Amino acid sequence: MLNSKIHSLNDLNNFRSAPELNQGQSRDLKRELQIYTEKADWFTIGIMAPSSSIAIKILRQVEAYYSWQAMKVVKEPSQNGPVFLKANQTTGDIYVRIEHGLGEGILISCQHNEEQKETYTFGPFPLNFFNIEN
Repeated sequence: MLNSKIHSLNDLNNFRSAPELNQGQSRDLKRELQIYTEKADWFTIGIMAPSSSIAIKILRQVEAYYSWQAMKVVKEPSQNGPVFLKANQTTGDIYVRIEHGLGEGILISCQHNEEQKETYTFGPFPLNFFNIEN
């Protein structure tokens, strides 16, 4: 169900699972996010997804969207189930673990090389948010 109360990145903070967005909301959020991503030195990505394969597929879409070099999976669960994927662009490492009770969505953290600069985390974005075909 679309949520008409989403007008800015801050509105996403109220969600445990990514809300459905219309094209206008997605476009506006991408524009606002771009302001922060252009100032960041590197990123961490968190993906809450129904499976490891879906989470990795979504991460590959984020990498393609931003033209990042592909990161490598360091640890992936051997069993099936809902997962939390954490990717660190600086190390290039991806860790995936089974995590029950989470919603679904993408979290993106804008990081800086200088520790005194504030880090911003945005999301959860819908799993198809960074799909370049959208």
